[in-house]
Amino acid sequence: MNPTTDKIRQKQFEGILALLVFGLTIPAANWLIGNAGTVCVPEGPCLIPVAPGIMAPSGVLMIGLALVARDIVQRRLGAKAALGAIVVGTALSALLAPQAIVIASAAAFLLSELADFAVYTPLQRKRFVTAVVLSSVVGLVVDSAVFLQLAFGSLDFFAGQVIGKAWMVLLAVPFIHWLRQRDARIGLAPA
Repeated sequence: MNPTTDKIRQKQFEGILALLVFGLTIPAANWLIGNAGTVCVPEGPCLIPVAPGIMAPSGVLMIGLALVARDIVQRRLGAKAALGAIVVGTALSALLAPQAIVIASAAAFLLSELADFAVYTPLQRKRFVTAVVLSSVVGLVVDSAVFLQLAFGSLDFFAGQVIGKAWMVLLAVPFIHWLRQRDARIGLAPA
């Protein structure tokens, strides 16, 4: 087998895997927010502690992961694939969200992923780890503000949303760093 062909297949496989993870975060986030938490607010979200004395809707964990996974989709499959994933993800978010939060879920997903894309794209070739962290932070802030305002008419859980999503981004940083080093070692260039 040709080493170039092997690298292309590896990029495609890893890109499809990241795309699958990205897609799975959407139904997982919607399920979590309505079904799993240390406390479930009547007519509201299920909450989890994200820091001492700070609670957040449980879906935040998946949204932090979605932002990172989308960056990896773009690194492996390219910008067009990432934009396609955002469109499909927005549709999935609207289809799978509880009826009361469909608009909030879809709008927050679309706007946060586009914000992530806008920050990640110019930075990613030279500063991959920095691009993932900065784009995810921008995306999680946008997601938190839009979702909370549209879903609940309040930013009461804003700090918890940001902290909860940031935990997932921080947990992903060692993997992102390893991925960048491995890519350089084996000569795997970004898409």
